[in-house]
Amino acid sequence: MPVGQPALTAPGRAPWRTGDVWAISLSAFFADLGYQAVLAGFPLFLVITLHQPVWEYGLASALSYGGGALFSYAGGRIGDRVGHRSLALAGNAVIPLLSLCALVSSPVWAIGMLTGGWWARNLRSPSRRVMLVEAVPEEEHRSAAFGFLHALDVGGGALAGVYVLVALAAKVEFRWIFLATVVPLVISTVSLSRARVGGRRPREADTVSSQARAEPPPPGARPLVAAAALYGFTYYSVGFPVLTVAQGGDRLLAGIGAFLVLQATSALTGYLLGGRLGAGVADQFARLGLLGYLGAALGAGVIAVGYGEHLGLAVLLVGVSVIGFALGIVETLEPTAMSVLRTGSRAGRGMGSLSAARSVGAFVGNLAMGLLYGISVSLAYGYAAVLAGVAGAVVLTAIPALRRWQHDDPREDEGG
Repeated sequence: MPVGQPALTAPGRAPWRTGDVWAISLSAFFADLGYQAVLAGFPLFLVITLHQPVWEYGLASALSYGGGALFSYAGGRIGDRVGHRSLALAGNAVIPLLSLCALVSSPVWAIGMLTGGWWARNLRSPSRRVMLVEAVPEEEHRSAAFGFLHALDVGGGALAGVYVLVALAAKVEFRWIFLATVVPLVISTVSLSRARVGGRRPREADTVSSQARAEPPPPGARPLVAAAALYGFTYYSVGFPVLTVAQGGDRLLAGIGAFLVLQATSALTGYLLGGRLGAGVADQFARLGLLGYLGAALGAGVIAVGYGEHLGLAVLLVGVSVIGFALGIVETLEPTAMSVLRTGSRAGRGMGSLSAARSVGAFVGNLAMGLLYGISVSLAYGYAAVLAGVAGAVVLTAIPALRRWQHDDPREDEGG
């Protein structure tokens, strides 16, 4: 879409909830409805069906997230050059590769297919975020828009959990459960193609971009990226809580139930609170640190104590729900804050750096969780709690400088 072209508008809706926002958000819904079903079932398929050790699942997650960091960073930069819409569509179209991972009996091939699909997902993620920023140019509405995106995104994941739960209860084999996810993933790409934002920027924007890169970054940009990486160190795959619940005997359905609780809580948080989190960027940092990162630390701590003291399934699910709440806050406020700190032609780089930092942290986090989990489940979640707490401290310490920046040198939107 050429810069300046008006976005589609859905009548009778909030002014920011345009046709473009709906197309992007519905694409996220169907994408998660597809690949989250694979992510929910894959640890059970690998560890229980293929009889592989838990550390191997940690390695698979680390490869997915670690390699995905390169794809996220490259995706943000490439999207700035070729157009974010084209890149998002290309990456989204390759995600169904992970739907094929249960068609093979070799753990190596299964992990490879899962990883390839996840890398494609990381390639398109920064561009999809930039498309949403372009669809909602008013900064005061962006937290609501990102909360709405996250709600549909994770809402699709919650329904994926229901789908896997019902399929496993009906004794459906993993190969058919995973293969069926191709359908919503294709619908996701079709929906994303309906969005008209994200076109290649005019050549004159390149000159503005080169001048902007010479400016020093706002005071919160680097702490935000650092906190995202630290949070990534705790951003273990949701498969670990699934395994924590499921391995207490023959409890596959309870494990998928934990996945469902996390996804549903996260989706409701984004939908109900997204529009209430959109004050100035300094206030966003405060809520991100206190409710997001420190909330994640609390949730991991509850699981660590609950598992170590044998407090039962209910306590474990409380910890999972707190993690889901924190995830909803983080996924809403991280990109919202970055959209203010890195605007216009720098948006792709900012979103790419954010996604890459999370992925690098998740690479380390999943390796650490896989290794520590084999030593002590409580130790693994204790590690996650400590690092999430450090991430919260990093963003909270950046708030005074951000308040001065907002007061002394507010920046205007460059057309993001």
